[in-house]
Amino acid sequence: MKIGVLGGGQLARMIALAGVPLGYSFVVLDPSSDACATEAADLIQGAYDDTAALDKLAAVADVITYEFENVPQASARYLATKRPVYPAADVLHVAQDRLNEKTLFTQLGIQTPPYAAVNSLIELQDAVNSIGLPAVLKTRTQGYDGKGQAVIKTQAEMANAWASIGEVPAILEGFIAFDREISMIAVRNTAGEIRYYPVSENQHADGILRVARAKPGDAITPIAQRYTHKLLEHLDYVGVIAVEYFQRGEQLLANEFAPRVHNSGHWTIEGAECSQFENHVRAVANQPLGNTAALGHAAMVNLIGDLPSQAEVMTIADTHPHFYGKAPRPGRKVAHVGIRSQSAQALEATIAQVNKLKGATGA
Repeated sequence: MKIGVLGGGQLARMIALAGVPLGYSFVVLDPSSDACATEAADLIQGAYDDTAALDKLAAVADVITYEFENVPQASARYLATKRPVYPAADVLHVAQDRLNEKTLFTQLGIQTPPYAAVNSLIELQDAVNSIGLPAVLKTRTQGYDGKGQAVIKTQAEMANAWASIGEVPAILEGFIAFDREISMIAVRNTAGEIRYYPVSENQHADGILRVARAKPGDAITPIAQRYTHKLLEHLDYVGVIAVEYFQRGEQLLANEFAPRVHNSGHWTIEGAECSQFENHVRAVANQPLGNTAALGHAAMVNLIGDLPSQAEVMTIADTHPHFYGKAPRPGRKVAHVGIRSQSAQALEATIAQVNKLKGATGA
């Protein structure tokens, strides 16, 4: 079986690296001639809305998935007339629009921060009066890694915030004083089998994930699984999903979901019986799912914008570097370091060492 992937970045690369040992081959569609996934996959170079390129992909792939949620819905729907596409294009309709996303959470009884649609400066004023301040103004589409967002602390900041996001359709969300941010990585296959990974506890800086720690047996796990299960079943979902939550006391508030393998699940490569990437391949290939249990104490540290030398990472015990083959650039995810240790204390000591490297939180 040949699996097609829309997008040829590091996520597609890690999907392919996980799937090749299982006997699958891969082809990616990407606008770039040097997409980093080509180390493990064939390349069709073209725009994501290029019908000729989509036809080429459908001609060689048996099933198609994607590595990022901003794939054009029309392209996913077009491909679905020729080959199975997972997750389905209807999932993109929800995931690509923050208002659609929050509305679905509400319909399913999944708690969220207070929110309101905003289409003008006047509507922003009304939303602020209703929700209160501080609040976060977010574009409905195309936002990721903190882009397309503005925090509003006072009434005087509203006009600048509206201008800063480009005066486009948006959503205002109440600012949550949360205890921590977590994500639930789960996977569902075509037969409806579901597996959940341990909760990931996530640490962000400047809107970008920096550290994710696996938390097996965490007390918040049952509610995170219950909410995520509702989403998977409602969407008839196939593949890996990541649902991000704010935790406040014993309460979970859904922030957003990503219909793909996710940065906060990178620790599963070394830290779980079967990684999120292998399980995504299994799911879209209509195979039984692998064991999602954690191995030891695991974490992941992102390297952003700059790279240490291979030797600098490899001299740190318990680390497993993943260099993406991408040129360093401010704000760009260029690598991550997987960590698996025998104790919680050893894990934290290793995270501290990694955080001293170029591109890490402490650099």
